[in-house]
Amino acid sequence: MNKYTVLIVLFFAGLIWSGIEPRNYGHWIGEVSPTLIGFAILAATFKKFRFTYFTYLVIILSCYFMFVGGHYTFSRVPLFNWLRDFLGQERNNFDKLGHFIQGVVPVLVSRELFIREKIVAEKWVSFLSFCICLSTTTVYEIVEYLFCLTAGKNPVTFLGTQGYVWDCQSDMLFAALGGLFVLFTLKGFHNQMMQKEFQES
Repeated sequence: MNKYTVLIVLFFAGLIWSGIEPRNYGHWIGEVSPTLIGFAILAATFKKFRFTYFTYLVIILSCYFMFVGGHYTFSRVPLFNWLRDFLGQERNNFDKLGHFIQGVVPVLVSRELFIREKIVAEKWVSFLSFCICLSTTTVYEIVEYLFCLTAGKNPVTFLGTQGYVWDCQSDMLFAALGGLFVLFTLKGFHNQMMQKEFQES
């Protein structure tokens, strides 16, 4: 079993676990659908453009956040309920950590495409990848809300606002912080992984 097969097994293991008696199947479908779309896109383009294994690992990690959130709903993840009570917080903040990871992924993906395919000049890579991070999370919030309206779901439950009026804006803020985390702390390591990829090709 090669390392990419391991990732596929991990993906479907998480998906299957998530789909076993979730709190609400309608919400579950809405939450895990993006992971299935992403999987299909990555599988279809794998031979044409293979991302670094590091990027695939981070993508799998982000999928697991969706699987867990889909299974319990984002506002009811047990561990973060315990953290909420232990730390005296007012809400379950699992969704904020998930949005932080949601900001990491588009920066890694866009950086690899920009650098390896030489799409833009190097001096613009960080700025444009961060712009993609911001636009991705903004569009995701809009699509999520529209899906909630058209499917007739409860916004408080599906969107996990938990009564917080600035929930969508703070989701986008945490995604932006995730993108900045890559650019300020992981960029060098990511460059090394891409260099290794070039050498192996």
